[in-house]
Amino acid sequence: MKNLKKIVVGIRNSKLSKVQTNLFIEEFINNNKDIDKSSFIINTIQTTGDINKSHRLDRIGGKGLFVKEIEDQIINGNIDLGVHSLKDLPASGSDNKLSIVCWMKREDPHDVLISNSGKGMKELPPGSIIGTSSIRRRSQVLALRKDLSIKLLRGNVDTRLEKLKNNEYDAIILSLAGLKRLNLDHLVTEILEFKYFLPAACQGALGIQAISTSNYEDLFSVVNHKETKIECSAERQVLKSIHANCNSPVSVFSKIKKDEIEIQCELFNHNGEKIFYKTISGDCSNYLELSNGLGNDILKELGQEKINQLDILKDDFNYKA
Repeated sequence: MKNLKKIVVGIRNSKLSKVQTNLFIEEFINNNKDIDKSSFIINTIQTTGDINKSHRLDRIGGKGLFVKEIEDQIINGNIDLGVHSLKDLPASGSDNKLSIVCWMKREDPHDVLISNSGKGMKELPPGSIIGTSSIRRRSQVLALRKDLSIKLLRGNVDTRLEKLKNNEYDAIILSLAGLKRLNLDHLVTEILEFKYFLPAACQGALGIQAISTSNYEDLFSVVNHKETKIECSAERQVLKSIHANCNSPVSVFSKIKKDEIEIQCELFNHNGEKIFYKTISGDCSNYLELSNGLGNDILKELGQEKINQLDILKDDFNYKA
């Protein structure tokens, strides 16, 4: 172990990515006395999603926008690992040479509202402008309140908060996990209930990606979180079975309760109408079978063509109440 070669880690060029990578490295070091920070080299990599900050995600490719360049660097041998927010990692379509070799313990997966007025989602005045870049969150806002306006919001967390502060928006929706990791959760106005804002698959979880034939899965087993691996694998399998991705208006959330796993899934159309909802549960050891069964239920009810149409919003992303 003392002769371990330097591990080169590729990450996005953002404050949150750096914080998340440091959390992973520090937890690993705390559980492995033979390794210190000098064993890791961190390379920042510009992804398509980071470079293009003005256009809608579904108009610049949608799938894998924040991970592809990092994956390419792993495959080409320029880096050893990629540290990803798991919700950004496509459930299907990534090169089969790669695999998730470590699943970090999931942070709180809730969405949150931050408003200038201090009012929650249900108390905001009609016509208030809500900022988001997510088609899922856009649909969920419309499902709850069609009297609110929605405006595209791109950029990192600091950029989004600055735009809110400058009154370009009345409120914005962000992930609680990211705010907690940045020690900014004191800014939260309201934690949004799962009843109205079920999260994206794997929201709040971090995944470490490497070449499938590497020994990194064994090396990082000391920080691999079994429950997160099962829950997020179940959520990713639902997406994979219906050929959906993180840009789809699809929510999937699973939770292990003793020896059982419960999986919830809902889909919205672009007008904010909930077109599918189901909760299933069963033995944890059958999580993939349960996920595939849920995916089949979605396909039977909606059909693959209708699901595919949800990935691209034909209308203007901005919605004026």
